[in-house]
Formats: sequence, C-alpha cells, structure tokens
Amino acid sequence: MTKLHILAFLLIFWGYPYGTFAQKDSLQGCFFSIKNYNPKPLPNFNEARNWLPFPIYDENPLWVETYWKAWEMAFKNFQEPAEGSGFVSQFLDPAFNANIFLWDGAFITMFLNVAHPLVPGISSLDNFYVKQHSTGEICREINRSTGIDFEFWRNTENQPLFSRWGFDEYFNQYRSDVVYKGREVPSPNPELTLDAINHPILAWAELESYKWTGDKDRLALVRIPLIKYYEALKKYIRQGNGLYITDWASMDNSPRNICLARGGTGIDISSEMVLFARNLSELSGILGYKEDEEKFNNEADNLVALINSKMWDNEKKFYFDLTIDEEFCHHKTIAAFWTLISRTATSERAKILAEQLKNPNTFGRLHPVPTLAADEKEYFPNGGYWSGGVWVMTNTMVIKGLESYGYNELAESIALKHLDATSQVFKETGTFWENYAADTIEEGINTNGAAVVKDIVGWGALAPVLYFIEYGIGLKPNAPQNELVWKLSSEKKIGCKRFRFNNHIVDLYAQPDGKRIRIKVRSDDSFKLTLIKDGKVKSYEILKGKTKIRMDD
Repeated sequence: MTKLHILAFLLIFWGYPYGTFAQKDSLQGCFFSIKNYNPKPLPNFNEARNWLPFPIYDENPLWVETYWKAWEMAFKNFQEPAEGSGFVSQFLDPAFNANIFLWDGAFITMFLNVAHPLVPGISSLDNFYVKQHSTGEICREINRSTGIDFEFWRNTENQPLFSRWGFDEYFNQYRSDVVYKGREVPSPNPELTLDAINHPILAWAELESYKWTGDKDRLALVRIPLIKYYEALKKYIRQGNGLYITDWASMDNSPRNICLARGGTGIDISSEMVLFARNLSELSGILGYKEDEEKFNNEADNLVALINSKMWDNEKKFYFDLTIDEEFCHHKTIAAFWTLISRTATSERAKILAEQLKNPNTFGRLHPVPTLAADEKEYFPNGGYWSGGVWVMTNTMVIKGLESYGYNELAESIALKHLDATSQVFKETGTFWENYAADTIEEGINTNGAAVVKDIVGWGALAPVLYFIEYGIGLKPNAPQNELVWKLSSEKKIGCKRFRFNNHIVDLYAQPDGKRIRIKVRSDDSFKLTLIKDGKVKSYEILKGKTKIRMDD
C-alpha cells in the first residue's frame, strides 16, 4: 500500500473535511421546509432513565443489563448541531469518525423509535434533508462540524458520474468513470460521485418510525424531499438495462465489487430502489396522493420484473450482481436478501433464500448472518468486514424481509441469536462493536487481523434495544391502527414499564401461573392489545386505567 493509499484510508476513517469552502450548490435544502435549529438541552441519561421504557425479563438478566448499557452509551453520543454547520436537529453520532452517515443514521432511528419522543430520533434525518442538493441528490457522508459533504464524494470536477475510489477495496484503486450502456449520459452532471450514493433507505426509516408514532405530519414533511431523492437516483445511477449501479461503497471490501466495474448493476441497490418505490407508494397512500400511490407501485412492479428476469441464476438458485455486460457475478453475498424486504423475490425464490439462511454451509452460521456465504473462497470466519462479518444493520434488513414473507419464526431466531451474541460479547468486553464474527461469539476482526471499531452506539444499540423489545419481550406496535401486538414466549415474568407508542405510555406485565398467564396492563389511553401465545391469537380492547387479563392454554 502506497503512502497515498494510506492517507486516503485515514482521511475517510477520520472524516477529514479536506477543504472548508462552501459547496457550489447554493440551493441545498430547497425541498425541505425546516431551515433552522431551535436550541434545547441535550437529553441526559440519569434524568431520562426514569422515563425510558423499562424491560422486565426474568429469563435472561444479561439482556436487561445490556439494554441499559446500550442506552447509557447512546446518551453520551447525542450531539447538537455545530455552529455554522447548517444542521437543524440534534442527532445520535454514529461514533465511527468525524462524519454523520445516511446509512448509519437511518438504522439508528429504528432503535431510537423505542424512546420517542424522549430522545432525538427520526428528526435527526432532517440533517440530511436540509443538505439535499437542488438535483435531488443526498450525500451519504457529511462532515459533522462543517455540514459540508465529505470532500472526496463531491464532484468538484463537474464530470459525468464516476467513482472516486473505484470498484475494488477503497484503498486499492483510483477513480473509475461510469459507462452508461444503452442510455444517454445524464445532464447536468451530478453534484456527487458514485461513492456518495448508496443504500437509499430514508423512506424505509420514516415508515418504521410511523409504525411507532402514527405521525402523518412527519410523513408530509419529508414527502417531497424523498420523491426528489428517488428521482435523482433514477436519473444518475440507473443503467440502460433498467437496473441500478453501485460501487465499493455499498460493501467496502466485498469480493463482488470488482464485478461492478464501470457500471455493473447491484442486486442490493436495485432491490433498494424497489423498496424505495414501494415506500413512496405506501407513504403517498397514507397521505391521500392516490395517483402517486399507483405510480410508484407500478414503478416498483416494473423493476421487480427486470430483477427477476435478469439477476436470478436458475442454475445456482440465487440472486447475483451483474457486470456491465450482464454476466453473473457469482459471489453469494448478503446483498441478495434485499429482495426480501423489497418484496422482489417470488414466493418460491423467497423460500430458497430462507433455506440459505438456515444452511450452515452458507449463511446459517453460529452467529448469523455473515455478509458473505461461508462456502465462498474469500469468506473470513472471524469477521473480515464485508467478507464474512455480521452486521446488525444487514441483519435488521434480513429479519424484516423474512417477516414480509411470513417467515416469522426464522426472523425471530436470527434476531435472538444476534441479541444473545451481542450480549455475550458485551459481557466479555464491556462494549459494543462495529461488527461480529460469524463462526465464534466474538467481535469481528478485519482481514488484516486488526480489530474493528468498538464503542459503536450508534447502530450497535439496535440489537440490545430494538431486538430485545420486539423479539425478546415480544412487543411490536402498529400506531396507525392503535394496536400493540405482544407475542409471549417466556415462561418467566416478562413485560415492560413505560412502553411508548402512538403517544401512549403503557405498563405491561405477564406472569405465568400453571397453564395460564396472568396479564396486567395500565395505560394512559385506550388501544387494542393483541396477544399471541403458542400460535393462539386473541385481541382485547384496553381502556384508560388498569386492565387484568387471564390467558388460558
């Protein structure tokens, strides 16, 4: 590795702004109505602990301990916008380097939903909307202090789309131009490089928040920015075959990256664009924009047809990336599972993917789900970053995708295995890690033997907070329907005090008593409670005040 390569690596790791002059696009944030930050005190853990949801889980006290440690660390990373940055919301710093990241920030909101509105959560994404370019583009990485897009991802050359650091590991290759095959080069040139444009999951994060809050005003606030973002991606990264282009930045050191050179198409980004369109369709329906609802749904269906006709290998029974010449890139990676959450896979293919997640020779490892199948020659059993590491973000995508096809038991199994592994590593090391090994219950290491980043809270709290609440205790809100679903699976005392959803605060307790379960509920308002136990489902209307329920076997 040359000194130049080493410098480039350090710059991306530490988020060096590489120039503090203003960005050339003076119309940033023009689609977003919030323009200024209204200062307020940052939340304090010692004060908020008495208001945060309080889990009760006698079966595994370690999970409870891990939950509270995750919150304690998270509160240390809450930030106010730096003076002059132009950011408009407090946020939870990803705790990775000097920048905020769209991918990280979107997933971070998913566990912060549990404590809405006590902590900065979904509103932290406002810092990306307010930095949206007039072209609709949003940079995935923005300097935390200056509010300026990470310098290397800015198209300061005003050239057609290119990847600054290419299609191999980011420290091994230089700039590579994108070749559009079968379509015109977009005009005007983009504000950003291809490295800046990956994982467009903001709309997904917004709808996950909506499940907890039922806040239509929030969806109305972000509708136009999201539509403009979607249109920009269609304009700049759609290949002539109708699929979507990505580079190393989607999965840093994945062996699949070289196949994407010059303008190959990724199964992840293509499926994410299906997800984006489906999200926009759902959001439009919620807000009463029926024409947009139909339009985005049709666009999703058309892209699904392309993906299924071009990216599924009938011989190998898996979804693969394509080279620019539409040849399969035969690396089985976590990217294929984006076809589940986007509802791209046919039911038959979804079943095959679910079997792969249980297959110990590929993705069903001791700690699922590795980012690269274990039977690939580049697989790194102790982590290897995107060559075998287990990331809570991609696991969240897999889990939610499985649920969309009805594979709820497998989804729960993966969630609880990840929660337990995270808790065990926390017990041994006292912290949370960037990613984890798949073949041992340990933090991940890189392919060069170096440890991954620790104290990641940030996204590291997804498992100890969100997975614990949704899959350990079993509580899942549906705020738009004013419903709370509680799957009871523990044989010991279980519940949650101060559970928050749809502006309600609810205390729930369940105590097994022989062949029945005694349940107590105290709520500040009415809602529908749906209980699931051993396959039995029963719903109750909960009124303000105290309610007692007996659920018999």
